[in-house]
Amino acid sequence: MDKKRVLIIRLSSLGDVIFNLPLANVLKSNGYKVTWLVGEKGIDVIKNNPAVDEAILVPIAKWKKQPLWKNLPEYLSIIRHLRRQKFDIALDTHMLLKSFIWTAFCGAKRRIISKSARELSILGGNEFIDKISLDFHNHVIKNYLKYANYLGFNTGEIKAELPPASEEVKTKADKLLQNIDKSKPLVGIAPATTWVAKHWSKDNWRELIKRIENDYTLVFTGTNKDKELIEYISGGKHLSIAGQTNIPELAEIFRRCNLVISLDSGSTHLAWAAKEPKIVSIFCCTPPGLYAPIGASDKYIALSGHLPCQPCHKRRCPLKKNQNQCTMFPSVDEVFDAVHKLLPVGVGNA
Repeated sequence: MDKKRVLIIRLSSLGDVIFNLPLANVLKSNGYKVTWLVGEKGIDVIKNNPAVDEAILVPIAKWKKQPLWKNLPEYLSIIRHLRRQKFDIALDTHMLLKSFIWTAFCGAKRRIISKSARELSILGGNEFIDKISLDFHNHVIKNYLKYANYLGFNTGEIKAELPPASEEVKTKADKLLQNIDKSKPLVGIAPATTWVAKHWSKDNWRELIKRIENDYTLVFTGTNKDKELIEYISGGKHLSIAGQTNIPELAEIFRRCNLVISLDSGSTHLAWAAKEPKIVSIFCCTPPGLYAPIGASDKYIALSGHLPCQPCHKRRCPLKKNQNQCTMFPSVDEVFDAVHKLLPVGVGNA
C-alpha cells in the first residue's frame, strides 16, 4: 500500500524552516511521505534531510528580481509537479500571501491552515486549526506541532536533524579551521542578525571577547556585510570566516564547536539543529520563550534583559526616548557567567 503523501509549505526564513523540522519528523515517523516546498534560504536544510522525501525549491529571491511574466513558466511548472503528486494533505505553516497560491492549487484533498493566517492566505485552506498564539512562554515549535496534533499524532520528543555533511563540506571546514589553536575549547561567535533591536551592543561584544579570548579559541561567523562588526569586536585578533561559508558549511563549523555564542538568529537555530555545540543565546527585543534552543539547561542557556519593555517582540523600537536601549542587555557579566557555566575553563565538549 502506498504511503499517504503530505506537503509542507514553509518557504522561509531559515529559523522558521528549522522550527518546522520537528513537524516533518512526526509526519515521517507516522508513515507519511513528506514533500516540502521551500525557498532559497531553507533549501540546504531540507534537501537530503532524513525527515523529508522530496524538497521542492521555490526560488523566491530570484523571482523578486524579474518581471512576473518571466517567472510564470517556472511557477506553473512547480504547480503541475505538485498536482501530479496527488497529495492527501497540505499544511500551510507559512500562512502569508506568498503561500496562498501553493496551498490553493497544490491539489491536496485536505488543505490545513491556522486561523491565525494573514494576508488572505486562509482562503487557500479547507480545514482550520485554532489560532496560533504568540505566547512568549510557548515555543514556536510547539505551535507548528499543533498541525500534527490536529491530525491526531502524539508529537513526543522534539526532534530536528540536518542533512549529513558531505565529504566536500567536511574538507572545506577542515581547511577553514586548519590553523586554529586546538589546545583550547573552540567557541563560535555569531554576532549578527536581522532586526536592529535583536543586535547586542557591539561594545558589549567587544568587552565579552576581551574577557574570554585567553581561555578559548574563537572563530567568528557571519556574512560579508558583518565583517566590519567582527573586526571591531574581535580587535582583528581572531579567525573570522565571515562570508566564506554556505549553510551546510556553517553547520559543519558549528558541529566542531564546543560552544556557540549568538543572538536570536538563523545561526543560533542552525547550531541547535547541528546538535553538537552548547549554546549561549542573547535575546534583546525578542522573547527567548518563543525562540531559544529547546533542550537541557546544561547545554543551552538563553539570556534576556530585565528592562520593563523586554521583550517587546517588535521590529522597530516603540519607545520615543532611549530607543533600542534593550540592545545593552543582558549585561556582559551575565553572558560571561553563562559561558563559563556551560564551558568551564580547560574543559572541552562533554
